[in-house]
Amino acid sequence: MKIIKNILAAIGLICVSCLFIFAVQTDKTDSDNTVSDKEVIEAPKLINDYNVYALSVPDHLDFAGEAMPLEDPDILERMDRELLVNTYWQSNGLLMFKRAEKYFPIIEPILKKHGIPEDFKYLAVIESGLTNAVSPAGARGVWQIMPATGRENGLEVNKNVDERYHLEMATEVACKYLLKSKENLGSWTLAAAAYNAGNAGVSNRLRDQAVDDYYDLLLGEETGRYLFRIVALKEILSHPKKYGFNFTAQDLYKPIPTYKVEVDTAVTDFTKFAQRYGINYKILKIHNPWLREPKLNNSSRKKYVIEIPKEGYYSTKP
Repeated sequence: MKIIKNILAAIGLICVSCLFIFAVQTDKTDSDNTVSDKEVIEAPKLINDYNVYALSVPDHLDFAGEAMPLEDPDILERMDRELLVNTYWQSNGLLMFKRAEKYFPIIEPILKKHGIPEDFKYLAVIESGLTNAVSPAGARGVWQIMPATGRENGLEVNKNVDERYHLEMATEVACKYLLKSKENLGSWTLAAAAYNAGNAGVSNRLRDQAVDDYYDLLLGEETGRYLFRIVALKEILSHPKKYGFNFTAQDLYKPIPTYKVEVDTAVTDFTKFAQRYGINYKILKIHNPWLREPKLNNSSRKKYVIEIPKEGYYSTKP
């Protein structure tokens, strides 16, 4: 019995000792893991690491040649927010670089033709991510055009054909809207804001608040962030390395060369139509997303131009 008591006492002593040693090691580990501000600042940055760093807002930023008043602390903080959000949304950022290579060459010459600053291509980026997006309010396509705006500017918008999904035609409509907004509101910055909030909406806010500049307006969340998001995407897409985006030219999406086929009659079956040109229905729709149904009614005998990809770019069989 005495031997058993001695054994139990020894076991208890060992357990207490282990707990004490563990507590001391834990305290030491916690202390060792504490990083000082100096260590954060002076630590060398690693390639492919997962650290998060504060960003420096550039001393000068502008939209369409109109400077942002970054000396205003409110403006500086709002710009800092959009740079951080869009820099550290890495997957989305890389997709924007990839898609921009494919779609900017289509958008840029149309903007130039209408005398609209090239910076407006970044408006399309924040509107849709350069995709044929669909909004809850009913806007469609890369430029997020509402049905009434499309029809007012000559686009066909119905269940069979929706030309808001036609990038060139939609860009033309966006240009008309922006030129009218610039004429009404007096600056490109306000014209861009009006693309989000409407000409009347921006005009009313300017009048009610007795100011004449976007950056002096108190606005709702979406329109209040709108210009800052555009400028953030402009800054990031213009300086990928500065914001930590690494890719090669081969990582970017390339436009597929096409040729045009004119159609001025109804098409009863686009699957058979596509097969005649060596492609399938899926490929036809990729290049002509404005064709909303597998047939074309065309009772008015309107002339449509359908894009057909040149041979050799797709491996799919018709």
